[in-house]
Amino acid sequence: MKKITLFLFLLPLFTFSQEDLLEGLDSISVNQKVSSTFKALKIVNLESTKLAAKGDLYFIVAHRFGSIKDDFEGFYGLDNANTQLKFVYGLTDWLTISGARSELAYDFSTKYTLINQVNEGFPVTFTGFTSLAINNTLKESLYPKLKFDNRLSYVAQLLVSRKFSEKLSLEVAPTFLHENFVDNPLQNNTQYLIGAGGRYKLSKRWSLNIDYAAHLNRASNSIYKNPLSIGFDLETGGHVFQMHFTSSQGIHEAGYLAQTTGDWTKADVYFGFNLLRVF
Repeated sequence: MKKITLFLFLLPLFTFSQEDLLEGLDSISVNQKVSSTFKALKIVNLESTKLAAKGDLYFIVAHRFGSIKDDFEGFYGLDNANTQLKFVYGLTDWLTISGARSELAYDFSTKYTLINQVNEGFPVTFTGFTSLAINNTLKESLYPKLKFDNRLSYVAQLLVSRKFSEKLSLEVAPTFLHENFVDNPLQNNTQYLIGAGGRYKLSKRWSLNIDYAAHLNRASNSIYKNPLSIGFDLETGGHVFQMHFTSSQGIHEAGYLAQTTGDWTKADVYFGFNLLRVF
C-alpha cells in the first residue's frame, strides 16, 4: 500500500517531463485551447478540471449546515454545521496544490493537467487529482489500539471534461479510494467509484451545477449512500459563490465519497456554500 500511495503522489512529478512538450503544443494552438469549462475549482463536491493559474492563491470557505430534516428543533440544520477552510495555490499553470482543515478531517491534495480540450482538435480535457485525508473523528477512547495510519485515506481521480457549448460543460471521474480504517467488516478498504457532474450556464453570472458519485463495491449492509449535490454558481467580481443542497455533510473527498449518510428521498439533505477568493 505504501508503494501505491508513493506512486500516486509522485505522479505529478513524473509528468514534469511532459511540460516542454505541452508548451510546444500550446505555442502552436494557444488560441484554440478551450477555456472556462468550469468557473470554480469544484462543480459542487466533485473537483472540476479547472486549476489555479500559476502564482494564484485561493482562500476557500466551504460550509455545510446540518440536515434540513431536523426541522425547527435543529433550526433546519443551522445549529449543526461543518466548516472547511482551504488554501489552494498554483505552483505552475499545470500543477495546483492545496491544504484544508474541517471538523472532520485534514486534507491535502494535488491537481494537474494532463492534456487540454482544443477547438477542432482534442475533444476533452484530462486532469489528474490525488488527495490524502487525516480523519479527525476517530477517538482513541473508542478504539484503544488506534494508530495514526488508521486515520489516513487516499483518493486518486482521473477527471475528464468536455465543454460542449458556451452554456454546457460535463465531466466524468473514475475514482480510486482507499481507507486504512473502515467501521464495517464487510467493506473493502479499497473502493471504486464513478463520479459525474456538469454545469449549465443560465445567465452571464449564474449557472446550475450538479454532481453525483456511484460507489461500485459498497458493502451490502452499509449505512452509507451515493452523494448527490445540486446548486448554483454566482460569479461576483473576484470570487465565485456556490450555493447548493447536498446529501453529504463531509466536504473532503474521502468524506463525501465514502461516508455520505443523507438521503434525498427522505429530505435528509444539507444546505451549504463554497466561497472562493483569489489573491
